[in-house]
Amino acid sequence: MAFYQKKSTQKVNATMEEVWDFISSPKNLKEITPPYMGFDITSEGLPEKMYQGMIISYKVSPVAGIKTDWVTEITHVDDMRYFVDEQRIGPYSMWHHQHWIEPCETGGVLMRDIVTYQPPFGFLGAIANKIMIRKKLEEIFAYRTKAIEKKYGVYEERV
Repeated sequence: MAFYQKKSTQKVNATMEEVWDFISSPKNLKEITPPYMGFDITSEGLPEKMYQGMIISYKVSPVAGIKTDWVTEITHVDDMRYFVDEQRIGPYSMWHHQHWIEPCETGGVLMRDIVTYQPPFGFLGAIANKIMIRKKLEEIFAYRTKAIEKKYGVYEERV
């Protein structure tokens, strides 16, 4: 069975602390997720910051408005550098998402994401990836880029 990777980078016009505080807070996930995804956190009593071993449950509508459960575990956290979330229950056979941040030499922050995933249903999932899944992930990350730019402004090189 095939698996795929989606890589994304974005320069953010903010400090490391601002970016880390934003991306490491579960409550901010909805802000960077397209509204059509119907993203709702269903976990109760989540703390302000993610931690290793944290389980977060959601409802999402990735296709045709059909609600599905998604449960992720935060498997790794290196404060102010990266965290990893892995799907435990959800629409993929496998989902591993690395979120990295690092300072840019010219100011601001570089955000890097590496999503490694495997669609369900074997070869049918591979076809679905070509037709729909890969494009949907591109849309989601494009939305996120715009949401981050709206929050922090468009990154401009400082010389």
